[in-house]
This record gives sequence, C-alpha cells and structure tokens, in this order.
Amino acid sequence: MTTVTISLPESLRVFIDEQLATKGYGNVSEYFRSLLREAQEREEEARLETLLVEGLATGGDIPLTREFWSDLKAEAVDLARKHQSRKKSP
Repeated sequence: MTTVTISLPESLRVFIDEQLATKGYGNVSEYFRSLLREAQEREEEARLETLLVEGLATGGDIPLTREFWSDLKAEAVDLARKHQSRKKSP
C-alpha cells in the first residue's frame, strides 16, 4: 500500500469524523478508499455511457438475438446487485 498525506481544514476533518461515527467506517483510510472506489465506478459508468451513445450515434444495427437479450439481462442483473450492495454498505 501507498501512503498519501493530505491537508484539510478543520471543518472537513469534523465532517470526516462524523462520517466515521455515523456510517460505520473503521478509520479515515477506509472512508477515503470508499470515496475513491465510488469515484472510479462513476468514471467507468460515464465511460460506458459515452461508448453507448457513440455506438447509437453511428447508426449501426444491433442484432436483437436471444443471445443479445440474455447477455443484456445478465448485465442488468449484475448492475442491480452492485447498486444494491452500494446502498447497503456504509
């Protein structure tokens, strides 16, 4: 692991302490790792959305086969599970 040192104003430190106390984080590092994972997920979702929009804009046909719908459903179920687990975790 790499150590990163940051400087914060007292108001942010108080906010972090409140998050630790109320959201169940074990320590400051755990809280920041959680924030960074969420930011990574948002970036990935934005990237995928951009690719989807670009694909739709090109006018290319998508073959609507049973396999396509099966794969789409599997991806939707996976995304729903990830969303539910994020809502349940601190």
